[in-house]
Amino acid sequence: MNRQAQAVVLFLVGGAVLRAGSTDLYLRYVKAGLRPLLLVAGAVLIVAAVATVWYEFRRPRGEQRPGDHEDGHGHGHGHGHGQSHSHGHGHVHRESWISWLLVLPLFALILVAPPALGSYSAVRTGTALQAPWGFPALPSGDPLKLSVDDYAGRAAFDHGRSLKGRKVTITGFIALDRGGAPYLTRMILNCCAADAQPIKVGLTGRTPPVLQPDTWLEITGTYSSRRTKDPVNDGVIPFIDVSRAKPVPAPRDQYESPE
Repeated sequence: MNRQAQAVVLFLVGGAVLRAGSTDLYLRYVKAGLRPLLLVAGAVLIVAAVATVWYEFRRPRGEQRPGDHEDGHGHGHGHGHGQSHSHGHGHVHRESWISWLLVLPLFALILVAPPALGSYSAVRTGTALQAPWGFPALPSGDPLKLSVDDYAGRAAFDHGRSLKGRKVTITGFIALDRGGAPYLTRMILNCCAADAQPIKVGLTGRTPPVLQPDTWLEITGTYSSRRTKDPVNDGVIPFIDVSRAKPVPAPRDQYESPE
């Protein structure tokens, strides 16, 4: 690619990053706290694209860039595959169009918003539940609203001590294992969707008679001492004793971050 083409690609990449960062689209790719970095990165790419074009227009005509060579017969040779070069005979070899295929993923990012990872990924990945460093005191209120990760960590590793006698509410999507057992699930991000892993909570008690994968539910219930092992990695999956299950729309941010 020549400098102008590189500037176009830089501008498109920067524009796509800015568009994602200025809307909720970025939540499909990275955790919420990374939004400022995305906006800065997009702005830097656009500035670099504008600077490249400005430099090219300011460059005197006929001035050679570093790496260009000309022989005594007036032939300009471009080295490497896909670069353009001209000859004194008055014809120009066009640059390879294949390099423009790099732009296609950008249009996919701009025009198509990929769905957040759901039950298909969750049932094929082992639970990421890990013992937390500690268990901070819970606020008052009934029911107590907790993340799936927080409830699962307290139920599995604190043996429910901080949950006993409390009614809690957690929200997630349904994932069914190969045997049809339902789990309320949330995908956890450390950085971006590429490292997303599920946290699963088993359901017992007054569960709905029909549960469809990827249905979002708000579960209200109490701590259950029941446990099972994740069939994928043998990780612990705690349960919640359901007293009420209410369908809800998917949240704005469908991922959680580790507590």
